[in-house]
Amino acid sequence: MAGDLQEQLAILRRRIAKIDSRFAQKEIVPAVRTETRPARYFIEEWCSGSEVQTPFGAHFETEKLYESHRRHGSFDLSVFHDLPEDLLDAMSEGSIARSHCSKWAFLDTETTGLAGGSGTYAFLIGVGRITPDGFRLRQFFMRDLGEEASLLHALSNHLAEFDTLVTYNGKAYDQPLLETRFRMARARPPFARMEHLDLLFGARRLWKLRFDSCRLVELENQILGMEREGDLPGAMIPYVYFEYLRTREAFRVAPILHHNATDILTLACLTAIVPWAFRSPETAPLAHGAEMVGLARWLRRGERHESALALFRRAIQKGLPDELMFRTMWDMALLEKKLGREAAALALFLELTGCRNNHRLTALEEVAKFYEHRERNYAMALEITLIAIALEDSDEWRRRQVRLERRLEGKRSRRMLL
Repeated sequence: MAGDLQEQLAILRRRIAKIDSRFAQKEIVPAVRTETRPARYFIEEWCSGSEVQTPFGAHFETEKLYESHRRHGSFDLSVFHDLPEDLLDAMSEGSIARSHCSKWAFLDTETTGLAGGSGTYAFLIGVGRITPDGFRLRQFFMRDLGEEASLLHALSNHLAEFDTLVTYNGKAYDQPLLETRFRMARARPPFARMEHLDLLFGARRLWKLRFDSCRLVELENQILGMEREGDLPGAMIPYVYFEYLRTREAFRVAPILHHNATDILTLACLTAIVPWAFRSPETAPLAHGAEMVGLARWLRRGERHESALALFRRAIQKGLPDELMFRTMWDMALLEKKLGREAAALALFLELTGCRNNHRLTALEEVAKFYEHRERNYAMALEITLIAIALEDSDEWRRRQVRLERRLEGKRSRRMLL
């Protein structure tokens, strides 16, 4: 037994020695850290595009095509090819009488701050255009703040191909911001020769009575039936870009480019919808009474009174919330009165006096004025005045009561003398 044990121990020693000799022959080589190029250049690996060289340095550009057979929500992109040249005439109030849609530049910026000012950079600028192949989008991106001069130079050259600028709130934000950046770069802004259509004004006119918000993303959802999933909120964009500048991790900016691209495509789709209603309100495919009221108010401002009245009537027939319906009836009555159609105006005023609403007292006043001054029917005017006093007593109504009672007394006295 002892011999067997010694033999087994000898075998075990030989095995251990063999293992030790194997590891003793290998040198431990320390891991060598390979240097990689700066992460900011990795933007080419996250999206298609390339570095663009200009006399002022370099920046990054990417381009994307949305083919004509595609849809954006419920909107068919092939509609772009049928847009008439006078589409923007009415909405721009004649400043863009005729312009082919291929000459429209749909522009949106992503910036380092939302307040504007000389310290705010437009680090991403997207410009969309309508082409025979579909909707083409080019994005100009600053990988570093030092690339601004190069980006602005390329943007100016690109905008030279267009005669009309289309934005959403661009007159208040995007264009003034870019003009500031051009001037700080000692370059001439390219916008003076371009007509500018800010679609926000028309969208608000058409939809502010229907929707609580006319933000672009809200209209995208409500009008185009599209809901973004995983979209980066606009308020987070400056923070994410500054994180990119700090970490040089280019994947961080991919959601910003997607957000910007979606905004511009939505802007183009709405530009094919909103101006059409202003161009041809009588035939516009309006589905909601609130839209018709908003458009009718714009027509009334433009002295297109008959068209406004027709839309007001369509809106009431379509159905409106009570408060908006009473306001619409009031607007119609004032418009009929302005056109000299006193009977039609009186009928509307009388309807407003028959139930509780915000315009009841003013309607009673209009009816009282009509019977006192036009019909010389002081008894009826006094009756209307007493109804108003019962609803809301005031010095003005009391003075009207005294005056009417005096006139009625004088009328009775003249009859007795006769």
